[in-house]
Amino acid sequence: MEARQYTVKIQPAAEGGYWAEVPALPGCFAQAETLEEVTATLRHLVEGRLADLMRRGEPLPVEKRTRRTYWFPLIVRPKPR
Repeated sequence: MEARQYTVKIQPAAEGGYWAEVPALPGCFAQAETLEEVTATLRHLVEGRLADLMRRGEPLPVEKRTRRTYWFPLIVRPKPR
């Protein structure tokens, strides 16, 4: 199988730790205490979801990207008042 690329959104969880999701795979989300844990858990879930779809003969989701979507790192250094 060829490699697939999916966007992962990771956010701090309100109760601590992190919460992550893969928008192209509805229902594929994870929560963990560290970035390493949430990333590893989500990778395992995505691999399992894709394997299940392949086993059932269903097409693998293709992430829809629009020209209006931009992703870039933004580093902000607040100025002292």
